[in-house]
Amino acid sequence: MGGPRPAPGTINKLFFDAVERYDRADALLYKVQGVWEPTSHRTILERVRRTALGLAKLGIVPQDRVAILSENRPEWLIADYACLCSLVTDVPIYPTLPAEQIPYILNDSGARAAFVSTADQARKIASIRAQAPGLQWVIGFGATKDDGCDLTLADVEALGAADDNAERATTFKETALAVSPDQLITLIYTSGTTGNPKGVMLTQDNIYSNVVATKETMPVSTTDTALSFLPLSHIFERAGDYFLFANGVRIAYAESIDTVPVNMSEVKPSLMMSVPRLYEKIYARVLENAVSSGGLKKQIFFWAKAVGDRWASEKLAGREPGGLLGLQYGLANKLVFSKLRERTGGNIRYFISGGAPLSPEIAKFFYSAGLVILEGYGLTETSPVISANNLLHYRLGSVGKPIAGVEVKIAKDGEILTRGPHVMRGYYNNEQATREAISEDGWFFTGDIGVLEDGYLRITDRKKDIIVTAGGKNIAPQPIENMLKTNKYVSQAVMIGDKRKFPIVLIVPDWDQLEKWAARSQIVWTSRAELMAMPTIQAKMEKEVKEQLKGLASYEMPKKVKLIEQDFSIERGELTPTLKVKRRVIDKTYKAQIDELYVGAD
Repeated sequence: MGGPRPAPGTINKLFFDAVERYDRADALLYKVQGVWEPTSHRTILERVRRTALGLAKLGIVPQDRVAILSENRPEWLIADYACLCSLVTDVPIYPTLPAEQIPYILNDSGARAAFVSTADQARKIASIRAQAPGLQWVIGFGATKDDGCDLTLADVEALGAADDNAERATTFKETALAVSPDQLITLIYTSGTTGNPKGVMLTQDNIYSNVVATKETMPVSTTDTALSFLPLSHIFERAGDYFLFANGVRIAYAESIDTVPVNMSEVKPSLMMSVPRLYEKIYARVLENAVSSGGLKKQIFFWAKAVGDRWASEKLAGREPGGLLGLQYGLANKLVFSKLRERTGGNIRYFISGGAPLSPEIAKFFYSAGLVILEGYGLTETSPVISANNLLHYRLGSVGKPIAGVEVKIAKDGEILTRGPHVMRGYYNNEQATREAISEDGWFFTGDIGVLEDGYLRITDRKKDIIVTAGGKNIAPQPIENMLKTNKYVSQAVMIGDKRKFPIVLIVPDWDQLEKWAARSQIVWTSRAELMAMPTIQAKMEKEVKEQLKGLASYEMPKKVKLIEQDFSIERGELTPTLKVKRRVIDKTYKAQIDELYVGAD
């Protein structure tokens, strides 16, 4: 499938090797009071060691569990490596998770300590601490005792520093490097669409095998800078950052998801990992700028877009565009695409996309603009990468070929199965769920539907998401939702229709765009709820949906459109922390409005 599996190994070995091999002064960048401050490899190693020694003084011993509730920042990495080198299992918690969902994770994992970033996160833990009696220590990165912490990270490092010397440093390194590849490295709680989250048990070798296999297909060097902004609590960014660190790439932590466009222009990254939402937003913004410019600028943009599309088709077919098309593309590149690249900082060699399906239309547009998005596929349970496109083997609309050591096969019902060193040990404290997920001969059931074409894997939908109408028609909603999200008037889209007569779609409008259109149409309104209820607006959005989905089979076309005022949110349980839609939750939350659409329907 993806070539021979790498020999078993550990993330700890990659960590020490990287520090010794690269020894750079700017291994990490983080913005402090408006200035990008560097942290060196040597500083990281010292802080990791002292944090580990400090944890030991607090009574944290090998096999204990320690939670990390924090946004991306250098202290996240320091706390993580301190746990790994101490043979302690860390338990990342999404910083966006509501307080009431945290006690289950702390109690199920048996976390004895928790690192927290800010005063807000510390207060979140303080508000539920009585419900987590096993939690003995709360340690603040930026938060203090006034916010409900027992200690700060600086306190813990000071405890460790008191014992730190050359002999202790040698012993610390030897102990960390002696760890077994089978050592449990982390418990990551996946937010399922139903029931309590399950703790995914990943070992040193699970993630190590993924990092090493990825290196074969993802070229990086010490000249690269990566902007890290997806939460490190998710395995996609975390394993990606292990990979970047192991290869001497400078990692810059974005201030927040909202500041990514600004941070891109400041840091000028050459590499970035993201879920499709970022690419969707960039694409929508580019289209809107072109349309609002009007006149000649608008004409030039859409001419360049059409030229880019033809050029990309030739390149993707393995042909070198020449003649008139080559000349036209050169002009399109100068007038339009070079400006788009400049907005991303001007240095991007490639983007990496994962976590959800990427619209082929968006991927092709970026490709034509000289911004390659390498789409991959995986799950928390697979550490995470199963397959990925790379610069040598790239197929639009696919998630690439399986990486080294990874086996993939398609079950009779279309479900993707995978086997190899990347597959988790199982779900913590949940043998039944483990037996249901992994067969006796080691195949993991992904829950995704897909096909293999010339060795390339293509995902068609989530098995649980497939809509089967009352008439027995099977509809894969994700590709349809992705098509809709490329429309400038659509912010979010969710198809509903399982066991119902026909599919419908819930649309959260892009209010900025819709309100501009309403103003141009001389519509007067006092609230979004009032605007949304107007027949003119309803007709406008229905027209946009129908035009966007031209070419669908009649049974796939949503027969009705319901507008929703508020964005779907993590806090209300409608989205997972990685922004995947919880279709069943949305179906239940908006049941009354959905049922109305089917009243009297044939």
